[in-house]
Amino acid sequence: MKRLTGKIMASKSWWLVLLLVLFAVNYLASVVHGRFDLTKEKRYTLSKATRNLLGQLEETVQIDVFLKGEFPAGFKKLANTTDEFLQLLKDRNGSKIQYRFISPTDEMPNGKPWGDSLVKLGAVPINLTVTKKAGESSNIIFPVALLRYKGQEMLVNLYPGASNNISQNEINSAEALMEYQFAKSLDKLTARRKPAIAYAVGNGEPTDYRVMDLEQTLTRDYRFGPIDITTKPIPGEADILMIVKPTKPFPEDVKLKLDQYVMRGGKLLLFIDNLIAEQDSLQGKAKGETIAYDRGLNLTDQLFRYGARINTDLVMDLQCDLIPIVVGGTIDNPQLDFLHWNYFPFLVSSGNNVSKNIGYVAGRFVNSMDTIAVKEIKKTPLLVTSPNSRIISTPALISLNENKNVPKDRTFDRNAIPAGLLLEGRFTSVFRNRLGKAQQDSLAAAGENFLSSSGENKMIVVADGDIVLNDVLPDSGPIPMGWNKYTYTEYLKETPYAKAFLPAANRDFLLNCVEYLVNNPAISETRNKDIVLRLLDSQKVKEQRSTWQFFNIALPVLLVILFGWIYQQIRKRKYAA
Repeated sequence: MKRLTGKIMASKSWWLVLLLVLFAVNYLASVVHGRFDLTKEKRYTLSKATRNLLGQLEETVQIDVFLKGEFPAGFKKLANTTDEFLQLLKDRNGSKIQYRFISPTDEMPNGKPWGDSLVKLGAVPINLTVTKKAGESSNIIFPVALLRYKGQEMLVNLYPGASNNISQNEINSAEALMEYQFAKSLDKLTARRKPAIAYAVGNGEPTDYRVMDLEQTLTRDYRFGPIDITTKPIPGEADILMIVKPTKPFPEDVKLKLDQYVMRGGKLLLFIDNLIAEQDSLQGKAKGETIAYDRGLNLTDQLFRYGARINTDLVMDLQCDLIPIVVGGTIDNPQLDFLHWNYFPFLVSSGNNVSKNIGYVAGRFVNSMDTIAVKEIKKTPLLVTSPNSRIISTPALISLNENKNVPKDRTFDRNAIPAGLLLEGRFTSVFRNRLGKAQQDSLAAAGENFLSSSGENKMIVVADGDIVLNDVLPDSGPIPMGWNKYTYTEYLKETPYAKAFLPAANRDFLLNCVEYLVNNPAISETRNKDIVLRLLDSQKVKEQRSTWQFFNIALPVLLVILFGWIYQQIRKRKYAA
């Protein structure tokens, strides 16, 4: 080897060999990409599900990211993270992934700004105040990306469950969910069949303005439509049967339809109010009082067999919404103030795959839930209360004159009361060993055989029907689900109260539930990714500031001087006469 190297160096053309080697190395570096992810949470590693999606692309996916412009530091960090993630996608399949960053104020080919088109697609802008040299200015931010594939368009929310109060934790949560947001969108764009969601009616479920946001939200990505389950069979093509706030008891023949739908692999998504308790009934009373009592829906035994129970009680929470309450004045000119209403709790995620990293989910007159010891069924709480909550038994008198800005006391000592459950496993029929002759004939007439158990299946049960319903403003129409019309009006007007109102994540929760029930389970697993904030200990930084300044600034300079001096001494001794 030494002889060969010597010959090359001795040759006059050694520089030509060196150029060829450098050219070969550069060419290989441009063709072959390698990366080692040494982060604990594997921040720069794509999941197997995402890699499979990229490998199945038949045409180019164009991704437009609307995070270009003057942003606060948090959104600049989010933009950089988005750029890094999209580069990962491009490295995996460069011929099928193209992306660019665009300002929402830029004009589209038709001359209109991008922002107008994004709003029509369902994007929710964030209005932030940005400090500049000339002073403060308002900046509208669209933290979204627009995916185009085979003539289809889909929005990716880069800042889910967001509020105007930007924090490092919210930015980190958005970064942790980035792969999931893009993977689920790619999965929908490449799917050959849109999942179908049947909305059950016939048992008093709302079909009026209260489901406008629900319908608009789900029809973007799914086939959605009503089905009267009291007169028609549940169609087998329905991937999900959704039951929202029924008010009439379920007869046995309808319960049998639900049961056999589950046994055959259908997914149930239930939002149930077990009690009669409405805000309108409070406002319609002169004293502002109403009685909360059992609806008698006749679903208790069925849910019990599946592993869950919705209790006939009410949850009260100090972490709650605000409503206008009369605090003084006269009958003709009352003085109103926004006060906390403990019967409208802000529910939070329990850290599961479905509701992880979303904001507060606003509930109204929520019931508590219990899990039942049923074999082969895994129960996972999805929504829970804050550490300052309690339960009251019913029938109960509810009055607007109580629970106004209640201080923390010993009665609000319950933590994480479940209000939503995910049930997974092999379900047993509630009609097992008790199927009547009339019910057998009904199944036979429909050409179905009775199934006493299901294969692997899953369902979601939430103890509040109002979570997915919306209010309506007289002037502007329906408002997003989860908001009450009084606080939303103040929020839009940017009144002094506005900062106290937390944007509800009800829509995000609904979409997450649907996606978990029908999507590829491997994609849902990408929600598990966490990006940990490894912050410096401020106390140690203060105490050891001088020490680390010496190590980082002065010591390297001293080492260079020392090695220079040693080198000079060696040269002097070596070449001294």
